[in-house]
Amino acid sequence: MKHKGILVVVSGFSGAGKGTLMKRMIQAYDNYALSVSMTTRLPREGEEDGRDYFFVSKEAFEEKIGQDGLVEYACYCDNYYGTPREYVEEQLAAGKDVILEIEIQGALKVKEKFPTALLLFVMPPSAEELRRRLVGRGTETEEVIRKRLERAVEEARGIESYDYIVINDDLGKCAGELHSIVVAAHHAPFRNEGFIGNIRQELDVLVKGEK
Repeated sequence: MKHKGILVVVSGFSGAGKGTLMKRMIQAYDNYALSVSMTTRLPREGEEDGRDYFFVSKEAFEEKIGQDGLVEYACYCDNYYGTPREYVEEQLAAGKDVILEIEIQGALKVKEKFPTALLLFVMPPSAEELRRRLVGRGTETEEVIRKRLERAVEEARGIESYDYIVINDDLGKCAGELHSIVVAAHHAPFRNEGFIGNIRQELDVLVKGEK
């Protein structure tokens, strides 16, 4: 039986290691497709357009909103972030599990549009470790780091809306745990309604034929 892909929404505090974790998932397992988000923020050093993000102007982003070309979008730290719709739907239909790395506002919007989406929240082992990772990036000012920590305080209030949390302490272990959750999610009854319906019909036919 061929499964349709699951939309796997991964969120977490800035600095929790989401991006590195997603890259490990793509490298380690062959059934994932990483959706590339669109953003109006400037590229960080080493980031490439079309690989890490689609970097666009505010005007271009708002045009895409008007075309209903985004699964979700949100404004975070004065920049737009959003998920292009077409790519996601194509990959799900092909049986790929599509990973969306997005913040909490967008994740809850996706859950409204895609009720079968699986929501995962990546957490650091401690708040102090989160700050250490933000400082260790070396790409942001103290003011930006403070804003990201303040944002984390807000996001911490919404974690209960997610299906599972994963603690990103050891990267390899965390990737394995996340993959196990996705594999198990494929077997949830509400994601297999077609298969269950077919079995019920076959059982009815079988029982009637033996009377």
